Amino acid sequence: MFANTLRRTLCSLWGALVLLGAGNASAGFADSINLRKGVTDISHRVYDLHMMVFWICVVVCLAVFAVLIYSIIMHRKSKGAVPASFHESTTVEIIWTTVPFLVLVGMAVPATTTLLALEDTRDSDISIQVTGYQWKWKYDYLDEDISFFSVLTTPRDQITGVAEKGENYLSEVDNPIVVPINKKIRFLITSNDVIHSWWVPDLGWKQDAIPGFINDAWTELKEPGLYRGKCAELCGKDHGFMPIVLVAKTEEDYAAWVAEQKSAKAAEAESAGKTWTLDELTAKGEQVYNTNCAACHQANGQGIPGVFPAIAGGVISTGDMAAHVDIVMHGKAGTAMQAFGAQLSDVDLAAVITFERNGFGNNKGDMVQPAEIAAAR
Repeated sequence: MFANTLRRTLCSLWGALVLLGAGNASAGFADSINLRKGVTDISHRVYDLHMMVFWICVVVCLAVFAVLIYSIIMHRKSKGAVPASFHESTTVEIIWTTVPFLVLVGMAVPATTTLLALEDTRDSDISIQVTGYQWKWKYDYLDEDISFFSVLTTPRDQITGVAEKGENYLSEVDNPIVVPINKKIRFLITSNDVIHSWWVPDLGWKQDAIPGFINDAWTELKEPGLYRGKCAELCGKDHGFMPIVLVAKTEEDYAAWVAEQKSAKAAEAESAGKTWTLDELTAKGEQVYNTNCAACHQANGQGIPGVFPAIAGGVISTGDMAAHVDIVMHGKAGTAMQAFGAQLSDVDLAAVITFERNGFGNNKGDMVQPAEIAAAR
């Protein structure tokens, strides 16, 4: 029995030491199993707190194992050890109460200060509302009147295995969130449908996006760069297909980006007032469909029987035009069909509806103008 107990104890200790040694021997391997250090001051504080607690646990573990191994070896029956007979020891009770208390206080003080710093969103320079949708993110720059959706751009052929996976497979988007460096950015995080979680590991935190609630967080980046993240909450069928890409720019480049966004918004508003041709609407509608609709209704328009209806030869896409416009704009209660009226512009809505009525062999010849969508709102 002594041999088996000693063997198990030594194996446990050896496993801990091997893991410790492997982490120290290879920085790359250590990074893959350890908490990411991140690129912000707050992420460094979180990392330092993590490592402090880790090493405290290592020291406590080694001390306990050392006492345990010593006791097993030096006080075994074969050496004639006789159990001590005493009822209680005030000294021992004081020691095993005081030492853990001091250890806990030593961890609680830095943990509390770090937590308070994480939650301190006061005096922010920029406020951005982040809203989770199934399955995309929406960003509203509250100080700049800029708003856009950020959607996965990994080609469907890569997802279905037809094409080779790209370097940033499932981690690339059409519109990344852009922030300036040396500014305190406050994020107001919520959801339009189910619980999501906005997580960029290099920032040092993640925050749940809950319908009907607004959680906040903040960051301040010191150097330009590109950082990737993802939804960290199982939120439905395409949970793994809603990545986050954050780009930090210099203040000058950020100002230029803001100007570009406002110019694009003005150009979009102007294009909504013109009369589009069928070919123009169909071409743009195909792009909108592939970005927003193909995940559920499939790239070939066949849908998923019993779950997502087909667009090709579908009842809605080949039936009454008004009903088609209504369901795309307002969704369908009790189903996974979202309301795209608040997600897409008048041009995008007109284009995708026109495409659905003429693509996939439907060939209805119908056409919806952006002005009609504006009137329907």
